[in-house]
Amino acid sequence: MGKVKITETVLRDSHQSLIATRMTTEEILPILSQLDKIGYHSLEAWGGATFDACLRFLDEDPWERLRKIRAEVKNTKLQMLFRGQNILGYRHYSDDVVEYFVQKSIANGIDIIRIFDALNDARNLKTAISATKKEGGHVQAAVSYTTDPKGGVPFYTTEYYVNYAKQLEEMGADSICIKDMAGLLLPYNAYELVKALKENVKVPIQLHTHYTAGVASMTIMKAIEAGVDVVDTAISPMAQGTSQMPTESLVASLAGTEYDTGLDLGELNVITKYFTNLREKYLGAGLMDPKVMKVNVNALINQVPGGMLSNLVSQLKQAGKSDMLDAVLDEIPRVRADSGNPPLVTPSSQIVGTQAVFNVLNGERYKMVTKEFRGLIKGEYGKTPMEIDPEIVKKVIGDEERITSRPADALKPELDELREKCAQYIEQDEDVLSYALFDQVAVKFFENRKKKLYGIDSNADKDLGIHSV
Repeated sequence: MGKVKITETVLRDSHQSLIATRMTTEEILPILSQLDKIGYHSLEAWGGATFDACLRFLDEDPWERLRKIRAEVKNTKLQMLFRGQNILGYRHYSDDVVEYFVQKSIANGIDIIRIFDALNDARNLKTAISATKKEGGHVQAAVSYTTDPKGGVPFYTTEYYVNYAKQLEEMGADSICIKDMAGLLLPYNAYELVKALKENVKVPIQLHTHYTAGVASMTIMKAIEAGVDVVDTAISPMAQGTSQMPTESLVASLAGTEYDTGLDLGELNVITKYFTNLREKYLGAGLMDPKVMKVNVNALINQVPGGMLSNLVSQLKQAGKSDMLDAVLDEIPRVRADSGNPPLVTPSSQIVGTQAVFNVLNGERYKMVTKEFRGLIKGEYGKTPMEIDPEIVKKVIGDEERITSRPADALKPELDELREKCAQYIEQDEDVLSYALFDQVAVKFFENRKKKLYGIDSNADKDLGIHSV
């Protein structure tokens, strides 16, 4: 056993889980030099929903955010979350787009890429793993953790996860992450799983879990006793609830033991104070909802991840349907079972969650089916862990033929075509990737960027190329 290393999540998953990814670059920059002093294993600072949120809600360039963070963080590795063939979007992209995104992520400052697939379909990680290795990055291949539905035949066993981890190691993983996005991993199960992984794979093991169900601290302690190498935590003002366990609490608990992290609580306290002020700001603005801050033991039943829960709360509030949250949470496990019991992680969490919302609001199950749910049933996202009932298949896609091969094999190279489509907006190489992932959202951002850059306002006539005074 040796010192436990820590990945700090406050710049990515922590605020994705608690405030729907609304932390701005302006709020991040002042604390980066202090974060860099701590001695973290890594800072999770990019990827996940941050890319979408920057473009869609914050009017920020996600690439510029990464470059600014990299400029300030000179000693600590930067880490991102990458959705395999989905990249950071919600559909599968052609291999050339995946490869170029990896290349540009590493070129702009990313050191470690945590790569996962929502269905644990290893075929969907192949291109991203190869591209990361080619660019000299660290491949952290993630096992999306979930549990079996109540009363179901055991499927998500320790043996299942060990076999998947061994497969990922053979594919080139430099480390393996147990990605417990819904906080379902219980303490003694964590001990058993980590111990089995340490006995069967040679690369380091990292644990990512959430505080949602209130067991994260206990789970992490048992994982540490079993030999886990690295754990994810969040600085305390942005911890707990649907986020991670508090960094300071773990550092204090392990101090003076064989697992001592070596991190200084005094130095961490500088960061604590900074984010305490931001937390008060978020609470005052209504960005941080108390509903996502409390322990939710129902997460052990409905298996809803933190980021998914905060987004559901936000969406229902905007629709004036906050009172239907419990009904939606009850419907999610049923929709999940109907779609092959996938782990609930982006994009499967959004797909299942949105379909559950439609089922509840319409008062009839599958009266209206989203394009994405249809794609999940058809096989456009890969092979679901468990087989789907033929009756559900028939109801959702009718007589359409299902896809059984790696979905990306059917996709033609699309990078050149994408460049042509957004040529008028490109001001940096990375813009084509922003457009590839979020076309219309990116176009709106590009247009706003141009207005700010050239001082163009509503008095301009773009077609005539004139501007009235």
